[in-house]
Amino acid sequence: MTTATTPDLLTIAGKTYRSRLLVGSGKYKDLQETKDATEASGAEIITVAIRRVNIGQDPNAPSLLDVVPPSKYTILPNTAGCYNAKDAVYTLQLARELLNGHKLVKLEVLGDPKTLFPNMPETLKAAEVLVKDGFDVMVYCSDDPIQARMLEEIGCCAVMPLASLIGSGMGILNPWNLGLIIEQAKVPVLVDAGVGTASDAAIAMELGCDGVLMNTAIAGARDPIRMARAMKLAVEAGRDAYLAGRIPKRFAASPSSPVEGKAT
Repeated sequence: MTTATTPDLLTIAGKTYRSRLLVGSGKYKDLQETKDATEASGAEIITVAIRRVNIGQDPNAPSLLDVVPPSKYTILPNTAGCYNAKDAVYTLQLARELLNGHKLVKLEVLGDPKTLFPNMPETLKAAEVLVKDGFDVMVYCSDDPIQARMLEEIGCCAVMPLASLIGSGMGILNPWNLGLIIEQAKVPVLVDAGVGTASDAAIAMELGCDGVLMNTAIAGARDPIRMARAMKLAVEAGRDAYLAGRIPKRFAASPSSPVEGKAT
């Protein structure tokens, strides 16, 4: 049991992190804004869309790694833009080559370009191949407790159910399913997709999530740097509230000051 003075660390694939906020690296106006927002977020794990962001594929173009260096951050390659297991596996094998044998990856296999909802049959297929190939797989998935358990049984090191559609900013639409996943999981559960503002991040953490991953909520804000800082504080506050243990909800008032022994 952690206390207010005990370091509350997130452990993924055997490595510990102080921050429970994971952030994306896309949609910023330029690399400088990416750098500034990432620093303001306090995040230590930065996810990168291998199909969309240069991390060395083009030696003649600016690289994200110039502003988000692997010496300072854990780079989390992802398969955004993949719609089948074969493409996802190939993309992460390429990332492993580009990042000198890097094993920690984020798998996402999408169902269609309109909803960006996960294609779970293809996700399960890709996860099995990647785990057997020695990858540490964090996986974007539906908020289905059965599918989440199947991914854990395959050997994924973290499950990442969506709160709502990617980039929608709708927040957590089904806290009950999320709660069921958290209750059964023996690996970290991180909300991925749908967070719109700081209160969404705090709610996810208060529910018992181990962390939150977001991109659009920060990069798409009017002031991304300020929003990154707000998200950092929200995740920390939500986690503290979860560990502290909220009071039960009740249909009756309860005085803040004691009334026993008070003269009438």
